[in-house]
Amino acid sequence: MSDAIVLTGRTIRLTRRNLDAVLTAMLLPIMLMLVFVSFFGGAIHTGTEYVTYVVPGVMLLCAGFGSANTAVTVTHDMTGGIIDRFRSLDIGGTAILAGHVAASVLRNTVATTIVFGVAFLIGFRPVAGPLDWLAVAGILLMFILAISWLSACSGLIARSPEAAGGCTFLMMFLPYPSSAFVPIDTMPGWLHGFAEHQPVTPVIEALRGLLLDRPVGDSAWQALVWCGGILVVAAGLSGALFRRRTA
Repeated sequence: MSDAIVLTGRTIRLTRRNLDAVLTAMLLPIMLMLVFVSFFGGAIHTGTEYVTYVVPGVMLLCAGFGSANTAVTVTHDMTGGIIDRFRSLDIGGTAILAGHVAASVLRNTVATTIVFGVAFLIGFRPVAGPLDWLAVAGILLMFILAISWLSACSGLIARSPEAAGGCTFLMMFLPYPSSAFVPIDTMPGWLHGFAEHQPVTPVIEALRGLLLDRPVGDSAWQALVWCGGILVVAAGLSGALFRRRTA
């Protein structure tokens, strides 16, 4: 645990030295939200103010952009020789990866908070109660943790930092074929099955229901099952890949 805390601090210091990537990951979701709300919001009918409808999807998009930096930093460590030094200090792979994931969770939490702030400035008005906000925070944290471990796994698979950035494209793409920006029933029929049953949709629906004080239905437990499953698989696979890469 102490090794993981020290390595989390190291990753955060590395983040401060690469502020352009962090700012890009934070600003792109905000820019997309402003574009959708300002340019397309008047033409998209969702039964509520479009900014209120779109914010949950933008938060997940923000997590996807932020996680790309985790994959890149993991790959950089694996190819830069620092892992040999860590192993000579008897630092295990779990601590190394946990440090990257913890730093990713902190970065994404800050980015999500900023997205919330900008959304409030442009008219986002949730009606969630205290317990609803706690549930929103819990689901978001679970999603960010799962996607951070998945990004670490991608960083271990990639052979270069550039390839690692490309490996995270799927995570950044998933919010688009979901209910993030438009209702699923407005999409082509052949896309409905994927959009309804992919991991991002129940997370978005759960967040939207909680923020707007609407019935959540099965979305909350489906979101937790998806996030928990991704977390367990990604963490286990990351450990196996790290041992294989350093054998």
